Amino acid sequence: QVQLVESGGGLVQTGDSLRLSCAASGGVFSYYGMGWFRQVPGKERDFVAGISRSGARNYADPVKGRFSISRDNGNRTVSLEMNSLKAEDTAVYYCAANAGGVGASVARWYDYWGQGTQVTVSS
Repeated sequence: QVQLVESGGGLVQTGDSLRLSCAASGGVFSYYGMGWFRQVPGKERDFVAGISRSGARNYADPVKGRFSISRDNGNRTVSLEMNSLKAEDTAVYYCAANAGGVGASVARWYDYWGQGTQVTVSS
């Protein structure tokens, strides 16, 4: 069983940067593929970025060139660096882990989820 706790969300202005972190406990962290998803009320949870157990990265088109995902296996954390934030990036951001070890873009492939952290970008 893996527990995930996100942190780092908040209220920022358009163009600002923000760094989200996700701390994992339980399981062998380095074994898991990790991902970030986001969700706004009334819509499905959308893929943002993923990183495989080998470090291969995968990004959704709307965030390519602005967001960067990284992992620190020693500290059991995965981070999402978000730059040039836009109003449309406003959402609850979720960290997720999958035992397949891939940075998958499909939410149902993930086995464990955090509780989410709110990111609000004011224009």
